[in-house]
Amino acid sequence: MKKFFTILIGVMLLGAVAFAAVGCNNSDGDINVYSREDGSGTRSAFTELTGVLAENEDGTETDMTYSGADIFSGTNELRTAVSGDPNGIGYISYGSLSETVKAVSVNGVAPSVETIKNGDYKLARPFNVAYKEGALESNALLADFVAFLGSAEAQAVITGENYVSVVDNAPAYEPAAGLGGELAIGGSSSVYPLMEQLIAKYVELSGVDAADIELSKSDSSGGMRDVGTGTIDLGMASREVKDSEIENGLVPMVIAQDGIAVIVNTANSVDNLTMEQIRQIFTGEVRNWADIA
Repeated sequence: MKKFFTILIGVMLLGAVAFAAVGCNNSDGDINVYSREDGSGTRSAFTELTGVLAENEDGTETDMTYSGADIFSGTNELRTAVSGDPNGIGYISYGSLSETVKAVSVNGVAPSVETIKNGDYKLARPFNVAYKEGALESNALLADFVAFLGSAEAQAVITGENYVSVVDNAPAYEPAAGLGGELAIGGSSSVYPLMEQLIAKYVELSGVDAADIELSKSDSSGGMRDVGTGTIDLGMASREVKDSEIENGLVPMVIAQDGIAVIVNTANSVDNLTMEQIRQIFTGEVRNWADIA
């Protein structure tokens, strides 16, 4: 009888291990698509680069994002959703990656500062700020902060946060004298974490009171709209600034280059996707992980 129970326990343990293994293998589960909201610069860049944004015969474009996708208005929220869903897939700023999710390679190339900078990793986009034409002449604090963004000290912050510097041989920052007033910055939630660090370094070097700089987040389109209407002084966008926005009097400035990481749950066995597979997943053409060869 003792031998029987020993064998039974062994069989039960093996069954539990097998069940756990099956539970962690989502290769035949439905794909749960997570995307950003309309107006998100990350979504705009992602859909354009992957072909999810389809060009129509008349020259117009249509965002073909899967209608059943769960939509999130922020980077952290989307990342948290994927981290809790073994069948989930989404995309976030490379600089916002954490160990709670896994970034897959795209066309065999893993995202990294090096592959983003040399162009091997194709899902990359600029981080922009923009201000109204003539604003630097009327707002000394804005002018000084913009000068700081192009400095060696700002570039050190950018590279330290796993973004790609776009300025070679940047000059040292020299604070302007007698700075005062207030500065309002807003827009992209993807640029927001980097901007927080840049503001902290600026306050340290310039002596400006941190309370005089207000930082908020919405999305790239909201940031460009708000700076255009004068609601804020400096807008953030995680995409190219549109021609229509420039025609509205905005002056863009690229402050960094960032990759867009395609993320899955850490339990997902998928390590690489082609650009075409990404397009098929995010348009809903492929709905099951078993269809990913």
